[in-house]
Amino acid sequence: MKHLRAQGGPPSTFGNTRLLMPVIDGHRQPHGPYTVGAALLGRLVPQALDRRPELVAAYDIEIRAVAPALADLVPARRVCLDARLPDDERILVPAPRRTLRLANGVAEFVREAVEPGHVLAVCNGDEADPTDAELLDVLMRRIPPDVLTIAVYADGPEPPLDTRDADELWALVDRGVREGFLHAVAELGERALTLVEPGGAPWWRFAQRTATALGGLGRRAEARAVWERARRAGLDPAVHAACAYGLAMLDARDPDPDRRDLGRARGWINQAIAISSLLPDPGQRAFKLGFDRNALALVELREGRLAEALTLVESAIELAGELGDRHPIHRMVLLANRAQLLAAMGRAKEALEDFSAAIAVDPMFPDSYLERGNLLVKLGRHTEALADYESALQVGPPLPEAHYNRAEVRVVQGDHEGALADLARVIELDPSYVDAYINRAGLLAALERDAEARAAAEAGLALAPDNPHLLTVLGQLDTAAGRLPEARRALDLAIEHAPALAAAWGNRGVLRYEAGDPEGAVADLTRAIDLGAEPDLYANRAVALRALGRTAEAEADEARATGP
Repeated sequence: MKHLRAQGGPPSTFGNTRLLMPVIDGHRQPHGPYTVGAALLGRLVPQALDRRPELVAAYDIEIRAVAPALADLVPARRVCLDARLPDDERILVPAPRRTLRLANGVAEFVREAVEPGHVLAVCNGDEADPTDAELLDVLMRRIPPDVLTIAVYADGPEPPLDTRDADELWALVDRGVREGFLHAVAELGERALTLVEPGGAPWWRFAQRTATALGGLGRRAEARAVWERARRAGLDPAVHAACAYGLAMLDARDPDPDRRDLGRARGWINQAIAISSLLPDPGQRAFKLGFDRNALALVELREGRLAEALTLVESAIELAGELGDRHPIHRMVLLANRAQLLAAMGRAKEALEDFSAAIAVDPMFPDSYLERGNLLVKLGRHTEALADYESALQVGPPLPEAHYNRAEVRVVQGDHEGALADLARVIELDPSYVDAYINRAGLLAALERDAEARAAAEAGLALAPDNPHLLTVLGQLDTAAGRLPEARRALDLAIEHAPALAAAWGNRGVLRYEAGDPEGAVADLTRAIDLGAEPDLYANRAVALRALGRTAEAEADEARATGP
């Protein structure tokens, strides 16, 4: 049996098929995100609590986020500080990738909890919320059909007329912001904005969250339009400061440097700071001014002005001291930002102290462990770094980045099998993680496990056909296999796409020697050495130089290859 995606609606009867539960209507109305996920967990969790309560406890975050109706049955074992704070202190919006982490956790729970041999049938798949669409993809990818067959039908019954009012929509929008269900926030927030009076407090709450969600999804033009609507809807200084901040971040946080307009970002954040500095309430002023100065620090960082960025963050930390016990997440973010700046400036000891202070504020926030672990790796403190990566994995849903980083440390420590296992886990959790294919293919090639290396390289190239690192590995493997024309094509492409990639030049040099072109080999290996001298490059060039009768130069390269 195979998983199924079908056009049209589900059959009227399923015959002898063992349905896990009645067909789930996956339409995102009226329940919103994880309509399918909540129904599925509602079927499995109560039974699992009786048979395997430890399994439920292991996935408490995922279950409570996907199926909040089960919160009374599933105690919160891992709780971020953010969940215990009032609304005005919850300043973190989860990244869009959080839903992939939740989906992976749910898939692992379902795989262990379900009785094999059933079918999960879902209708209205084309109208599912993106959280459910992603979840169904992950379930199909990670659960074998003989454990649970997934059947998704595109169509289904029309949902009832949407009669939700602003209060009902607010509950969904607020949940979406807290959990990172950004598509639902954008869709429902836009609808809610038509139901409340423009410029009032409820309208502003919807506008702020809608614009933030749109920005997080990369829909910057739509986000900018909402911020502009909010600027025109009233005269509240705090609202205008928040709009200026939001508009600035659309540029400052744009992942594409070519699209960033840092001058425009600076202008908007300067306006936010100017307004915030005039707010009458001392607590609001200290928080907002620190928040906005931290944003200006990002602009300074993007422009390469680290010292100026550090001064701004330190001034924000000083302002946070005026807030007493309020806004602990704000303080945590500022400490982590200062740590990153200090690390970039070579002040590692102080950076580690700040990362540790951030972790002390919220020991259940994985990002701080990841950042501290990365710094520890740079300092050569690998055992401590591994402990931080393990902590990052323990405090939240499955986290591909922690496995990826741990794999790099394991390679340095000589634990190749452990590294390969981590990289396989990254790909299992996120098949689009191209860097994991690069590292896995490269490591397998170094271990002379050529068939596995080729499979990893080809799988990565299916996602990123022009990736120079993967093309280099493929060229290396083709050279070893005697497929010299294929190797030449791959390495030429690698160099075309990344002219500064030493490994591509070095491998092409080896290829050219094998093809009977020692002069070309010397030229390519020389270019590789210029880009990044490695002992193997000198050794390989020495072989080519001897073939040309240039003995003295070959001997010099041999001496460089062996080193002092």
